[in-house]
Amino acid sequence: MVLMADRARRRREQSARALDHGVITSMKTLLLNREDVGSLISMKEVIGTVEEAYKAFNSGQVIQPAYTCIHLPPPRGEIDFKLAYCETNEIISMKASSGGFPNNPTEHGVPSGMGTVLLFDAKTCALICVMDGSLITGLRTGAAGAVSVRALARKNAKTITSIGTGNQARMQIRAIREVMTIESIHAWDDQLQALAQYKADIEREFGIPVVTARSKQDAVEQADILVTTTRGKGSLVEAAWVRPGTHIVAIGTDTQGKQELEPEIFRNAKIVNDSIAQCIEKGETWHPLHKNIIHGDDIHGEIGEILLGRKPGRETDDEITIFDATGMAIQDNTTANLIYRNAIARNTGMAFEFTCP
Repeated sequence: MVLMADRARRRREQSARALDHGVITSMKTLLLNREDVGSLISMKEVIGTVEEAYKAFNSGQVIQPAYTCIHLPPPRGEIDFKLAYCETNEIISMKASSGGFPNNPTEHGVPSGMGTVLLFDAKTCALICVMDGSLITGLRTGAAGAVSVRALARKNAKTITSIGTGNQARMQIRAIREVMTIESIHAWDDQLQALAQYKADIEREFGIPVVTARSKQDAVEQADILVTTTRGKGSLVEAAWVRPGTHIVAIGTDTQGKQELEPEIFRNAKIVNDSIAQCIEKGETWHPLHKNIIHGDDIHGEIGEILLGRKPGRETDDEITIFDATGMAIQDNTTANLIYRNAIARNTGMAFEFTCP
């Protein structure tokens, strides 16, 4: 314990020397670990910066190349590489994030999902920050769901259904409760132990009652807001189960081969994408397009267009709205930049020499 405290003290002293009145000195790169990242931003701040990201994207202030995904041989999963430049903050971000590595905890002692974010000063291309990215991915994805709820859900929505009970399912609740009052949650998971743990965790953390559903249908039929966060490989949610007026937050499909919703759900719904280019190629929207249930013109628009007032959000209490979120590099950019700025202001992290003059 003494050794750990001494290391922490030395780390703070190094950071204080390296951070000159809140500004990184020349040729210094700031290092932020997961603990640092978690202490430097709140969910309310993340929701704000994700809204900022969507608006910047639809205002022509973002360069965001198509992201690259590498699928590794089983039992390993995939690694995504996402890159973005934002004109408003003059930051280039690059994130590498992995998912679906089930043996990591037992064989390697690390999480099943990992992430790292690099920030570059766009004026010089200097590497200004390296930070843990696993928490950022969870935070900004949860925030995306909350942004869509504020823009597209009924104003009298009270009940959430969660299909999937993993970390992102929890993150969605943490975010959505910032923009609405949740009276109850109906949850389903094919793993009964995971379902029971979700109920215990949510009720302990938030005091929101959780009903563990006997079936997916029972859960979906109760939803004012339906959140899907699985790594589904087929239609988990059927069109006949979805009530008029439901808002669907479709999170789990972000690469070809994943699916959570029966494509028929899209036929008469208001479809909103985070990025149309991504969603028609890798998102839930691909499936009804592929089956000719909808066409490109049937996509209402992108969430940023609604936030900017260029297109309407929900227009009636009966319409079904779908937010298909594949995850955008610009969300990482604005969120990581705010974390970096907060770190500078609070003298948090360790600065080191990365580039020699």
